[in-house]
Amino acid sequence: MSTTIVRIQINSLELEGELVIPADALGLVIFAHGSGSSRHSPRNKSVARHLHNAPLATLLFDLLSEEEDADYERRFDIGLLTEHLIAITDWIRKFEQTKQLPIGYFGASTGAAAAMFSAVEEKNNVKALVSRGGRVDLAHDVVESLQAPTLLIVGQEDYGVREANEEVFMKLKCKKEIVVIPKATHLFEEPGALMRVAKLASDWFKEYLQEAKP
Repeated sequence: MSTTIVRIQINSLELEGELVIPADALGLVIFAHGSGSSRHSPRNKSVARHLHNAPLATLLFDLLSEEEDADYERRFDIGLLTEHLIAITDWIRKFEQTKQLPIGYFGASTGAAAAMFSAVEEKNNVKALVSRGGRVDLAHDVVESLQAPTLLIVGQEDYGVREANEEVFMKLKCKKEIVVIPKATHLFEEPGALMRVAKLASDWFKEYLQEAKP
């Protein structure tokens, strides 16, 4: 397994990420974290470690520069987050070590909305999407255009977000599934909840990225 710190130039910005590629990887999952989070999110790092056993490559990166992240409103600027995610996806498609790997998105909170917008824009390149506690309601303009097989994972006690996920699920026209984790809240901190998320995500990506691999 190789681990590389990558720096991706987007206009005048440089965003940093951690790229991990297991031997014989079936695909690559790009993580889009939620507002106020970063590539160091312990929850996403835990899920990523589980994906490595699939085996799936992962890219955890900072969606915003330090300066942008200091501006609270930009954390909820879905258009800006989407622009950055698309640029990172294009970079991954050209990078020598990853250009042959089918791509999936794992989005959390506001990052899930950006993942949906980006997946619609990159419809020929994004083969699967998983949302963990996603603010998918912020992507309501594009949910009916989403083509990538989509799994929504939400906590039973993540009030407001659970109902929003259930409403969006009804509008999705792609291959889809929704899983409500019993007793779980927004951050899936309850015993066993995050491991359930990791297992569900791993199975989803393994099925659809393996299917898309040349």
